[in-house]
Amino acid sequence: MRIISGKGKGRKLFTPPVREVIIRPTSDRAREAIFNIIADRVLGASVLDLFAGTGALGIEALSRGAQNVCFVDFHPQALDLISRNIQVCMNALSQHPDAHNAAPADTHMDTPSPVTLIKHDLRRGLPYFSKKIQSPPGFDLIFLDPPYSQGLTIQLLSAIDTSSLLRQHTLLIVEERAKETLPERLTRLTQVDQRKYGEAGFWFYQPLPDQTT
Repeated sequence: MRIISGKGKGRKLFTPPVREVIIRPTSDRAREAIFNIIADRVLGASVLDLFAGTGALGIEALSRGAQNVCFVDFHPQALDLISRNIQVCMNALSQHPDAHNAAPADTHMDTPSPVTLIKHDLRRGLPYFSKKIQSPPGFDLIFLDPPYSQGLTIQLLSAIDTSSLLRQHTLLIVEERAKETLPERLTRLTQVDQRKYGEAGFWFYQPLPDQTT
């Protein structure tokens, strides 16, 4: 598994052991296809990666110019992999020829950190996000990739739908087993696209107009 594109392009990422069944990374093929679809949304985006696993989705966004990425997971091995892969990406960013041209980090207390890792069991609902993590409130891109076919997708999709995580232009990308059926519309979110790559299915949601307040 590697970083597909951006300043960290080609860097290898740490992955779980072959027989590990708890962590299921999104394949390079599917990840590349998804980011080709959302390419113009990544630069400068505030990104949330739920059930981050190896962190590959959020790290890909960071490599491609996302302003900040928040990773959320609970499994100890996932937290270790995410931490190690964040370091891989940050090293790549610091060594990139354009790194010296980057603006200095703003240390204002309300400015989101470039990278945040939250340990939280998402089976119990969404975690608390401080102003340090999301300022202004909400995220531009949200990745939701829970374990397949356990009912967690609907649970978290519904929680996000009624949360303050949504901005008017937020794009939520949900990964589930391709044969599963997800709702076309919730209270605030509506399905705008769907793709399948092998066993993996991806559903794209956006808020309905004037439904983020």
